[in-house]
Amino acid sequence: MKADVRKSILRLAVGALAIVATLALPGRAAAQSHYSANISVGARAGADISRNFFNPSVKQVMKAGALAGVTFRYIEENHFGLAAELNWIQRGWSENFEGAPYHYARTLDYLQLPVLAHIYFGRRAKFFANVGPLIALRISDSESCNFDTSDTSSLPDFPKWHSVAQYAEPITQRIDYGICAGLGGEFSITPRHSITLECRFYYGLGNLFGSSRRDTFNASNSMALEFALGYWLRVK
Repeated sequence: MKADVRKSILRLAVGALAIVATLALPGRAAAQSHYSANISVGARAGADISRNFFNPSVKQVMKAGALAGVTFRYIEENHFGLAAELNWIQRGWSENFEGAPYHYARTLDYLQLPVLAHIYFGRRAKFFANVGPLIALRISDSESCNFDTSDTSSLPDFPKWHSVAQYAEPITQRIDYGICAGLGGEFSITPRHSITLECRFYYGLGNLFGSSRRDTFNASNSMALEFALGYWLRVK
């Protein structure tokens, strides 16, 4: 069932990109006759909240992290362009013990490369949408907890219903991939300088842990909501 959901989401993402491309193509020739290409570079920074979808489930709350990156954007037509980013981002999960005096959080640092279709409307103040795939490389992994994860049975008040299988599972997958979509606003300061504010959703299609029939978890993919402030410098 989980695989079917992922395939459906992936098909929707591919369909959305195909629709965007189809809508942009008819006006391409006309746009080239009166629109000068726009190339911009910039940076973005902000925060995100994330969690993991585990099957079997693990009780969680959203985990806060940080993000920062450099950006490139190419706009050849009115209302449509392409953007690419190289971001450092923190994702992971924080577990919910429902009042018990325990804390556990896992922080995963990634370098991620999104490639996005960029659709915008407006001039000095613009509304925009970004959508596309991304791939990410895990560069670090750390735990924060106040108990011995290898010996929870010795803790008399440890919740018996709380999953502990994830503590013994090594994170073998260094590569993550998924789709993201965001909405935001861009505000021009001068003809060459602008700032942006964006909210973006990410859904991972890869698993952190092994997901074969012999593995503990059938699924362990991530989800994140990002909030970022950005800056663009037009170089052409």
